[in-house]
Amino acid sequence: MEKALPPIPVKRYFTIGEVGELCGVKPHVLRYWEQEFTQLRPMKRRGNRRYYQHHEVLMIRRIRDLLYDQGFTISGARNKLQELVQSERERRKAGNDVPLEGMEAVEIDQEEFDAAMQDDKDAQPQPSRTVDVSQLLHLRRELNEIRALLTPSH
Repeated sequence: MEKALPPIPVKRYFTIGEVGELCGVKPHVLRYWEQEFTQLRPMKRRGNRRYYQHHEVLMIRRIRDLLYDQGFTISGARNKLQELVQSERERRKAGNDVPLEGMEAVEIDQEEFDAAMQDDKDAQPQPSRTVDVSQLLHLRRELNEIRALLTPSH
């Protein structure tokens, strides 16, 4: 019964319909999950239109897995996500900067969001590309190592 989810295209923002298709969840369920899982906070624009970022799509897939595949209740899934966030904080304190997939907290301000939306609107349509998460994690690890080398130690 488990159906493989499609790969996540390389994009800055996804509409609720796109996220629904990528995660196998209907839009009304996503809106409900926003109320139940405080970690899920898509950017809202005109008319309360939701725009999700890549890490939120990953988190929705994790929530879907907990609820649909592992049989957690909403409360149990909420607690499990909190445990994952806590363990991620502990990993970072221990010096391992690479976040668990979908657990990084990304903040973006409204001006940056509006500029990115304008860029997306002005850009020519690009063919859909898929993300190889392991390559991205490896690249991120390398960039963190470079940053550590460039950051003066106190």
